[in-house]
Amino acid sequence: MSLDKPYISDHFAPVTDEITGHELKVRGTLPPELNGRYFRNGHNPKPGVTPTHWFRGEGMLHGVRLQDGRAEWYRNRWVRTPYLDGVPFTGTEVEVSAAATNIIFHGGRYLALQEANLPWEVSADLDTIGVYDFGGKLASSMTAHPKEDPVTGELHFFSYSPFPPYLTYYVADASGAIIRSEIVDGSGPSLMHDFAVTREHVVFIDSPVVFDHTEHSGIPYRWHDDVPLRIGVTPRAGGETRWFEVADQAALLHVANAYTDTRGRIVLEAPRFDRSAWEGSWKWWVGAPGYGTTPNAGSAFHRWTIDPATGKVTTEALNDLVTEFPSINEALTGSDYRYSYAIAFPGAGLSGYHTVKLDSKTGRQTLLAHGEGRMPGEAVFAPAEGATVEDDGYLLTIVSDIKADTSELLVLDAGDLSTVAAVELPRRVPAGIHGDWIPDGEPSA
Repeated sequence: MSLDKPYISDHFAPVTDEITGHELKVRGTLPPELNGRYFRNGHNPKPGVTPTHWFRGEGMLHGVRLQDGRAEWYRNRWVRTPYLDGVPFTGTEVEVSAAATNIIFHGGRYLALQEANLPWEVSADLDTIGVYDFGGKLASSMTAHPKEDPVTGELHFFSYSPFPPYLTYYVADASGAIIRSEIVDGSGPSLMHDFAVTREHVVFIDSPVVFDHTEHSGIPYRWHDDVPLRIGVTPRAGGETRWFEVADQAALLHVANAYTDTRGRIVLEAPRFDRSAWEGSWKWWVGAPGYGTTPNAGSAFHRWTIDPATGKVTTEALNDLVTEFPSINEALTGSDYRYSYAIAFPGAGLSGYHTVKLDSKTGRQTLLAHGEGRMPGEAVFAPAEGATVEDDGYLLTIVSDIKADTSELLVLDAGDLSTVAAVELPRRVPAGIHGDWIPDGEPSA
């Protein structure tokens, strides 16, 4: 395997096999209420394979089982799709997937997701079960960023395509059965990686990063200056989607949250890419000349406020840190909230990687520096037992040390980012993408 590509070098260098470790060493004390599984997904090319783009690496899941203050096991497993066996993406057979972006638990199933394809179901021990199409009701792709409604248990998600129909919206009930499917009018062939829901609306993002057959990285999307950022708002109760054009051209990759304020305005918060930030990141993802040292080249946290009464959208910067991979206490998905958590990348006055907590009401930010050669992953929120305030809980993140060639699962206090416990993992875990905390007590969890 050639290591001249950034996405298979250093923190991103893949591991070559699958292992299982039991009764892992814990520094500090694991909170006794953390009984469940922490799973994380990411790209891990097989030995001898150099993908043309970070997003085309084969999917590998990493998991840690916590129980009664112990770390019972760690295991890593490739998602065994046809792509792992060398079958290329065709653009038509949506079951051929790297399955490498996210993993969720819904309706009693663990689903490994990648947005151009169908989900792949895995077991509670990360063994591959097979492609999953919601009982034949999903014939297209599924976003890697579905949103579970914390009140109803419904799963909201979408499928997007470079060809008409560009966007289809789905809802599955709490048991996992699809109960709503509709084409969303007015969308274009943009790279729609994420979206948002409020209590009343679904919020779609149509960005200037659009399908372009001249892009030869294997991910055929490119920034176009003549395409504006547009935000689509669909009533959850049913009705026409209304598209709002944003004067400030930008792209969004991941969303923190959205909600409807007391004036009926839709508020959306997310890291924002301008063209230079996006193209700098894209150079890293494909290993183009001048790609830099990280997969993030300048996205910063912003707020968009959409006013249906005036048809106007205002944009506001919330801080100037270079941030991505935002997360929240998901009990507040779609509702007014205060705190988000993210990775702060080197830049904007910071050296090294940090975990950051942002108070979107006051602008206050709390930073945890991870030290030289150490890189954190996305911080996943787990509530404390009996929690009554938004940030009463824990953040789970895998932090890798490139110099020591080791990794650990950190459990942080979500209030002040202090370290509660660290689980020493039996191997270095490559930098990845998204994960989930699945507590015991869920059906078949």
